[in-house]
Amino acid sequence: MQTLTHSALNAGQVRWPEHMARALELAALVLHAAPNPRVGCVLVAGAATPMDEPIAEGWHRGAGLPHAEPEALAAAGDHAKGATAFVTLEPCCHTGKTGPCSSVLIAAGVAQVVIASRDPNPKVSGGGIAALESAGIPVFFLSDLEPAARRLNRGFYSRLERGRPFVRCKLAMSLDGRTGLANGESKWITGPAARADVQLLRAQCDAVLTGIETVLADDPALTVREDSLPLTAEARQHTANSLAQQPLRVVLDSRSRLYPRSKIVTGEGRCVAYGIEANQGIEPEAGELFERRSCPRNADSGRVELASVLDSLALQDECNELLVEAGATLSGAFIEAGLVDELIVYIAPKLLGSDARPLLGFAGLTQMSEAWQLSIESVTQIETDLRVVLTPTA
Repeated sequence: MQTLTHSALNAGQVRWPEHMARALELAALVLHAAPNPRVGCVLVAGAATPMDEPIAEGWHRGAGLPHAEPEALAAAGDHAKGATAFVTLEPCCHTGKTGPCSSVLIAAGVAQVVIASRDPNPKVSGGGIAALESAGIPVFFLSDLEPAARRLNRGFYSRLERGRPFVRCKLAMSLDGRTGLANGESKWITGPAARADVQLLRAQCDAVLTGIETVLADDPALTVREDSLPLTAEARQHTANSLAQQPLRVVLDSRSRLYPRSKIVTGEGRCVAYGIEANQGIEPEAGELFERRSCPRNADSGRVELASVLDSLALQDECNELLVEAGATLSGAFIEAGLVDELIVYIAPKLLGSDARPLLGFAGLTQMSEAWQLSIESVTQIETDLRVVLTPTA
């Protein structure tokens, strides 16, 4: 495999970043393809047709469905012979629910393959590249586009490289950092557009996690309401397979207080509750889609060990991306434990006063040097509210 930077491209390769950027756009059309990665593919003409022009496109629509490469090859037909394939991720070389993409590319007679990232899956991990090169098909790696390709599949990389999902924590607050009035009233701090944006966050994740106190207080469903998603008709069509299955709903329930008829249990899709010394397995009263799992106790908090929950979700559920939607205590615990990879805060232009409920539940800082440091990645206005995306600093 030859690694190329943009500055090292020759005259015949000058449009390669453009074609790969389009492949990344195609991959991003799908909200999620868990447990698989999002992948896009663009085929560019060979000698039989005008050179350096795209002839077909494809993207992986969801687990169990054809991958991006065979989708593009099917669209190209006989024109695939001699073409250059631009693929956002190293083609797979193993048989899972579908066959190996490296074999399909070889059979189609493509002239060369350009990738933007290597596959961290040990079942692939260089094997796809080796299979192509053994068949006489050169492989090129556009290293300048690797950060964008990895970001697109940061949950997939997190699960395979760190053994846990990529964790996003969603919070909503007033301008003075409050989440609800002293009497508990909190509906609604943010406006309809911001709440619709949260629906999109849920749809992009494999699992949504909350705590038992939130369930007992609010009885939330935590499902994706498809009619509330801020998507165009075209985007809905592209993401149809992503929306066919609800995210896994996860409840941290240390003392097994979750009522089997709660909305979070009875809603469409699966629900898992983690407790300490819980009776593991399916609970007949709640149905086959509800499962209780036991988890070690955290010595300091006395509640379930958060890192163990993440390990379990990665191993048992192949969860790539997890969204935490919880109260001040649990959200604060995730942050204190260093388990939040991205913090998404919706800020409403409202003031709730000093007796209102705080955003997070951790305390005890005595020096400014102990403050949790964050980097602002983006600030977006959503009608009357702001969405701030932050990441922890090292």
